[in-house]
Amino acid sequence: MRALVIGEALIDIVEQGGRVTERVSRPAEHVGGSPLNVAVGLARLGRDVDFLTHIGTDDRGLRISDYVEASGAQLVPGSRSAGRTPTALATLDDAGSATYTFDIDWQLTGTPEVPPPVVVHTGSIAAVLEPGCLAVAALVDTYHLSATLTFDPNVRPALITDADSARARIGGLLERADVVKASDADLRWIDPTRTPEQIAAGWLAMGPSIVVVTLGDAGAFAMCAAGTVRVPAFDVDVVDTVGAGDAFMTGLIDALWSLDLLGADRRSQLAAIDTPTLTTAVRAAALMAALTVARAGADLPDRVERDAAAESGILG
Repeated sequence: MRALVIGEALIDIVEQGGRVTERVSRPAEHVGGSPLNVAVGLARLGRDVDFLTHIGTDDRGLRISDYVEASGAQLVPGSRSAGRTPTALATLDDAGSATYTFDIDWQLTGTPEVPPPVVVHTGSIAAVLEPGCLAVAALVDTYHLSATLTFDPNVRPALITDADSARARIGGLLERADVVKASDADLRWIDPTRTPEQIAAGWLAMGPSIVVVTLGDAGAFAMCAAGTVRVPAFDVDVVDTVGAGDAFMTGLIDALWSLDLLGADRRSQLAAIDTPTLTTAVRAAALMAALTVARAGADLPDRVERDAAAESGILG
């Protein structure tokens, strides 16, 4: 009962107003990357996680590997083979929303030597950036027969030089995925001619059992064969939105895991999920996101913090 997360890990350098902001972190550099956040988030919730990535043997790479292992996740052997560890310059606006400039080399080779996972998650840069995205697609095919596949496109336009090719790669992963989460911003980039509801319905018809769209402070909606559910966002004081989508994805995977809906042998049960159960899962995901945006950086809560917030009702 392990998760395998495949994707980029990097060092975030956070700036606001043209200079590093002490409000976000000291020092300015901190560990980041969308798949890394999901791997760490699941491990903090007590899940067994293997994380396949591509970082260097430099000081930044060591910092990432220490961070991953401190969370309880395991870095897959061979992940520290890059010539340099990737970085992302995150510039925050006055509302705490981030835009990114990346320096990343994304490569993968071979099949990871890990125990068979019950769920495989990937997305973001790993899904579209060559040459590693080709290996990611091959691994998704390999694991489709044994694991639930979850996917978050988490589009990074600054890294995309061929939009049509990126959209095609995203489409290929959508066809293989069981659970898809995307933001409304992702959908505007992928298809600006249709509404989020229209895109989500189209994606659901491509094969996933669940498609979830996050809408920022407007909450989220989710579609499954049984229908559509909507969940409001929790009312919190937002410090910044770094890692919000990753926290949501983490909470969604964890909730489906707790509901015993993960694993290829549970695919039919996942496809038959009803709307009350889906609402429960999406609300759990929204809680994880709320707890994360209420503090600086992509600092996802552990299970004790998450359960305490859920039981206290302090977030409504």
